[in-house]
Parts: sequence; C-alpha cells; structure tokens
Amino acid sequence: MSRRVLVAGVGLTVGVAALAGCSSPAPADLFVVDRTGSIPGAELRLRVTDDGGAYCNGGPRREISSAQLIEARTLRRALDGDDDGDERTPGLAERALDLPPGRVSTLRYRVRSEGGVVAFSDTSPRQPQAFYRLAKLTRDLAKGPCGLPR
Repeated sequence: MSRRVLVAGVGLTVGVAALAGCSSPAPADLFVVDRTGSIPGAELRLRVTDDGGAYCNGGPRREISSAQLIEARTLRRALDGDDDGDERTPGLAERALDLPPGRVSTLRYRVRSEGGVVAFSDTSPRQPQAFYRLAKLTRDLAKGPCGLPR
C-alpha cells in the first residue's frame, strides 16, 4: 500500500472520529406520561427531560419554565425514590403502583421513569399526592408549551 493511501485513510478515520465526538448525548428523561381518556383531546404522550424540555406527541422540543422543571424533578424523586445520604426512600415506581379508576373516570395516566411504571386515573381512590401533582403538571404542560386544548 502506498504511503499516500495510508495517510489519507488515517485522515479519514480521524475525521470520522472527530465528527462522532461532536454529537452531544440526548437529554435524560425525567419521565414519560401516556395520558388516555374518554374526552376529546385526552390522548397525550409527554416526555419531560432534565434539560427543561417537553416533547408532546412526538413533536419538537418545547421549553418549560423553571418552576415546571423544578416540579418535574421533585416528581421524579417521588417516582424513583430519594437518597438523602442516611437512608434511601423507595419510590412509587419501584412499588409499581397501578391504581384502579374510581366509579366515573375521565382520564387515565401511565407514567414511566427510571424506577419503573405507575398507573392511575383521575378518580383513583387513595392516590398519593404526587399523582395529583403529576396530573396537574401534565395538564399545565399540555396547555402551555405543547399548545394543546387539554
């Protein structure tokens, strides 16, 4: 093999490696919410990322407010547990909570995080407070950054 071909091949390899290194990793998901229901506009797939982004129904990244990001991170800790250094508190997702709906239910939520999956409806009895807050954040993001009616 000629020296010119060898040098060109090394240059190509270095160039490809440099290009590959330029891509930044995808932002970490805090959680993904799948909302379904019996009313128009209930269907939603919402992905919330740790860099302050929301992705609605597979669409482009939408910026969320600082307050919404703080709430999403707080809810992530409720889902995945909290390690305060002394002892670890297990999260709701680790317990795989799947609460049945109440007598009359309009919306159903399935939330996936690193710790696992939880499911509940708007009328599930004995919901932890975090589920009410998840439903509210989902609605706020759907109506705000996502621009959806519900």
